[in-house]
Amino acid sequence: MKRSRVNEIILEADAFIRSFGYIMPPFAYWSPSEMKERRADIDNILKAGLGWDVTDYGQGDFDNLGLFLFTVRNGDAADLTKGTGMLYAEKIMISRRDQISPMHRHTIKAEDIINRGGARLALQLHNDDGTGTGIDMESDVEVFTDGIRRVLPAGGILELNPGESVTLLPGNWHKFWGEGGDVLIGEVSTVNDDRTDNTFLDPIGRFSEIEEDQEPIHLLVSDYPKWFGIGGGSGY
Repeated sequence: MKRSRVNEIILEADAFIRSFGYIMPPFAYWSPSEMKERRADIDNILKAGLGWDVTDYGQGDFDNLGLFLFTVRNGDAADLTKGTGMLYAEKIMISRRDQISPMHRHTIKAEDIINRGGARLALQLHNDDGTGTGIDMESDVEVFTDGIRRVLPAGGILELNPGESVTLLPGNWHKFWGEGGDVLIGEVSTVNDDRTDNTFLDPIGRFSEIEEDQEPIHLLVSDYPKWFGIGGGSGY
């Protein structure tokens, strides 16, 4: 993706998010130079992968295959083995009309996906086939929407209206998109390291390759290693 397009997406996303009364944390609006000036204080932001995330999954077709995310909070996955500490994460995301976030599953992360406003959010669901890398094309899928048990056939489409949510557990294969319009999505989940906890059904990349045709207005989490030597991943 060109940096100029990433900058446009960030500005459009910020306006969309604000239209629903969701206010981003102050660090969201720091420029790259401000982040450099505050370097001594932002280790947690960098290590946890907090911040802006725009991906076309390396396919160069963001409008049809892509996702906008902002990681608001995220703990340390190493704390999961201890069972104590900041074991949770929160994100705000935008899925545009008919824009696919491709079929994937998580190994550790459990997540609530919440329609925070806009159009309907559609999710296609499958169980794992037992290999960890493939989908079961036959078995029914059981999920809970706001605590209510739902059973869908393999590959069934679950639609969430604004205010509704679904709990997805490790191994639940899912892809999603905005149905009939753009959707503001909240995510509350287990702490997650995106570099290790995502398995895609098809071999695609998680982060975009950026063509630097313009200066960044805000850094992406995938920019952190280049700019600061640490960080670079957040869950979704």
